[in-house]
Amino acid sequence: MKELKAAYYVEKGQFKIGECIPHSPKVGEVRLQVAFCGVCGTDVHIFHGNMDQRVDAPLVIGHEASAVVAEIGNGVTNVKVGDRVAVRPLKFGPKHPVDKDHAHIGRNLKFIGIDSPGAFQNSWTVPAYTLHPLPDQLSLQHGAFIEPLAVACHDVKIGRVQAGENCLVIGGGPIGTLIAFVIRERGATPIVSEINPSRIAMLKDFGFLTVNPLSENIEERINKITGEAMCDCVFEVSGSRAGVETMTRVVNARGRIVMVAIHAGGPKPVDLFKFFWSEIELLGARLYEEEDYANAIKIAASGNIPFDTLITKINDLSELQAVFEEIDQNPSGMKYLIDCQA
Repeated sequence: MKELKAAYYVEKGQFKIGECIPHSPKVGEVRLQVAFCGVCGTDVHIFHGNMDQRVDAPLVIGHEASAVVAEIGNGVTNVKVGDRVAVRPLKFGPKHPVDKDHAHIGRNLKFIGIDSPGAFQNSWTVPAYTLHPLPDQLSLQHGAFIEPLAVACHDVKIGRVQAGENCLVIGGGPIGTLIAFVIRERGATPIVSEINPSRIAMLKDFGFLTVNPLSENIEERINKITGEAMCDCVFEVSGSRAGVETMTRVVNARGRIVMVAIHAGGPKPVDLFKFFWSEIELLGARLYEEEDYANAIKIAASGNIPFDTLITKINDLSELQAVFEEIDQNPSGMKYLIDCQA
């Protein structure tokens, strides 16, 4: 029997490959054979040392996972051994009155793969309720996209996007691109603002309207695209000062702005007068709920998202350090997948 491996974040800029110790599932738990795990922007923040106050290193991180059920604990009825699943990596703590029963943003929520061991390992034990069976037509590679796609589904749900609306997505990275696909599934028109030439070319190949704020006036371009109607809903995904400045300039009367990006780098100027003048709504969107996973799996299984094109590279678990270093040097990259069994 081969020795099981895991990749541990040990300190800023450093992973090490070590032993993975399988944990037999307790009541209500399931042990998984991890198939693929995507590298998330949050993982990159951890790699840069920006979350050391939260991450108890050395720790196995990673949370965008697909897997096969290897062993089930007592009381588990939603999956069986051999099932192919996606993981919703949220561990719900005790309810708190401030949560208003929204457990995914609860005060006592813990995120699996940040606050406890994650998926960059061969064997991983998680609560059974985190698991969502994958349909037969969805590969395990594509199943690793369910977590970020569920983020996109939640964002679009929060934005109350309706068929026929015009929507701007500021930032055409992995999440922004998936948001654009979900907007299109809703029957609305996505416009993506992006500055990276390679990503712009990819977005155009997907059939999306694009705007490059470095080379064109974004307000004039959107005004022309929409026939002067401007945008009913704007998704700020870039995390940039320019994105925040743009979002209020392109939204129409009683339009919605959904804050997707984590703006953790200090204050940014927001045009509060525009909120008053046009009765704009600003909506926060964080993580996902169970229904978002169901919707993500349905969209993924439809075949309408070209996941293979979104995969920049697939690497073995032993190459994780090099993958994170490459991500820092490749601004055109989209989704790096780690094969946790290779």
